[in-house]
Amino acid sequence: METPELFDAILADLSRTLKQVDTAQVEALQYAILAADRVFIAGKGRSGLQMRAFAMRLMHLGLTVHVVDDVTTPSVAEGDLLLIGSSSGRTASLLRHVDTATGLGTSIATVTDNLESAIAAAAKTLVHIPATNFKAGANGGENSVLVMGSLFEHCLGLVCDLLIIRLKRALQVDESAMNARHANLE
Repeated sequence: METPELFDAILADLSRTLKQVDTAQVEALQYAILAADRVFIAGKGRSGLQMRAFAMRLMHLGLTVHVVDDVTTPSVAEGDLLLIGSSSGRTASLLRHVDTATGLGTSIATVTDNLESAIAAAAKTLVHIPATNFKAGANGGENSVLVMGSLFEHCLGLVCDLLIIRLKRALQVDESAMNARHANLE
């Protein structure tokens, strides 16, 4: 395949997957974020990078947000939301975060591909991105042109962008207010 055909195939993979994301789940996560005193964002590997970008955008909206494992991250408490992005939903360090947060009364939310995972089971709010339907023909699905877990990660980033758009509208934050919060020590 040449580059234009590869772009078309990637866009088809993304579209096919994102069309299966339940809008009600996205809406529920939006409300969970809005209801939280503070939002704690977690993820590992490439999913973690997408979640860090999402944390930055939440900060641009004016929300109180922290990235788990950063040295300035405070302790979680009741009223907070721990939001985990994880395709597998079974990363050991993330499971420890869930155990700690749950024990302190912190709400758990996740964006995941694995509905059978321990993180999904612990989550009060969940958004399912069915990326494995298109990985190596799993579940009778078509093969994705994207390698390894890239389909989930790209879809995770786009679901996070969708949430930012929805939150921006709900909070009535304009672009200039977001820009005013952008880093200026660059």
